[in-house]
Amino acid sequence: MKTIRSVLSRLLVGVLLPFTAAAAAHADVLATVRQKGEIVVATEARYAPFEMLQDGKIVGYGKDILDEIMKDVPGVKLKQMDVPFQGILPGLSSGKFDFVATSLTITQARARKYAFTLPISTASVTVLKRKGDTRIHSAEDLAGMVVGSQSGAPQIAVVRDYEKAVLAPKGKSLKEVKEFMDYNEAYAALAAKRVDAVVQSLPNLAPLVKERPDVFEIVQPAFGPATYYAWAARNDADSATLVQFFSDGIARLNKSGRLAELQKKWFGFTMDLPVDAVPAPLN
Repeated sequence: MKTIRSVLSRLLVGVLLPFTAAAAAHADVLATVRQKGEIVVATEARYAPFEMLQDGKIVGYGKDILDEIMKDVPGVKLKQMDVPFQGILPGLSSGKFDFVATSLTITQARARKYAFTLPISTASVTVLKRKGDTRIHSAEDLAGMVVGSQSGAPQIAVVRDYEKAVLAPKGKSLKEVKEFMDYNEAYAALAAKRVDAVVQSLPNLAPLVKERPDVFEIVQPAFGPATYYAWAARNDADSATLVQFFSDGIARLNKSGRLAELQKKWFGFTMDLPVDAVPAPLN
């Protein structure tokens, strides 16, 4: 009997161990965050007015939203890391961060790997030019010009698609798309006449032009498809409740009017955003 019990015990352990290991390997991220009392969030603090550094601290529209939502998890410390844009999504995939709270355009390529929250902002793309540059009145006038943008940013795909759909049928093309480490470098290049224009999302450009109206000018209207900025987590079952938590927080702020207040504070205008579902990703 002793031998039989011993054999049965070993068999039972052999059966249960894989399930125990699987449970350990698949832990709900939000539950783990609550248990640890800390969430690690990645942000690129070089994207004013969404995220930027001020006296060594991250501030901006996104930070204000994040702080509002974190009130719903008292006792959980926010560890927000300033990370270069090119390292944010790879770091999320490798588990360096629990969540990404930075301005990510919702695209199909990203949606295959990452789960997006509800949008925090429009991301409609427009053209920034030097003040008084009479050569540029619309996106079509970019034909034959050097256009700057941030390396890896979806705005590059938008302007390339525009080139194929609008300029190419007319026998036109861009001279070059020049990629920079961040948008601040692109703006500096524009001011120094090293590029002819910069393509960027409208919400980012409004504060820049307000601060430097003698240097820069926005070309209206925006061009390309309707796009949005959102936050993201890993696209797996473990992160689903975390994404839902932040989406619920964004929806609550939107419906209460608090999101509109923050938009007026940082952009000077408000935005109509989806509150019931994540919009279809950009191609």
